[in-house]
Amino acid sequence: MGKIFTLAEVAQHNNSKDCWLIINGKVYDVTKFLEDHPGGDDVLLSATGKDATDDFEDIGHSSSAKAMLDEYYVGDIDSSSIPSQVKYTPPKQPLYNPDKTREFVIKLLQFLVPLVILAGAIGIRFYTKSSA
Repeated sequence: MGKIFTLAEVAQHNNSKDCWLIINGKVYDVTKFLEDHPGGDDVLLSATGKDATDDFEDIGHSSSAKAMLDEYYVGDIDSSSIPSQVKYTPPKQPLYNPDKTREFVIKLLQFLVPLVILAGAIGIRFYTKSSA
């Protein structure tokens, strides 16, 4: 077991000359690997200052890539320094309100009735004009 780091300490190592990542509760100094990373150094730099476990796992790294982490290991993260992730809960949808349906029908009729009258007037005008 290595040294224990806080998130604030690890977050200070966030540039191309000094880049540390947190993956699965462990801290890795990946500075020397930045140039060799297949996804480019921007990918690693964007994962600094936070728990990058999800980013790392979502990519689906090979077992050899996971084994490479051992050579960059510098310590462990103090888990109490990492803020807990808040789960997203979607907003509750309003229940079906039958009273709103009546209002919708009235508004729809207020829109459609004038259109039907206009279409009828144009039809009559067209019919009477062509038969004259």
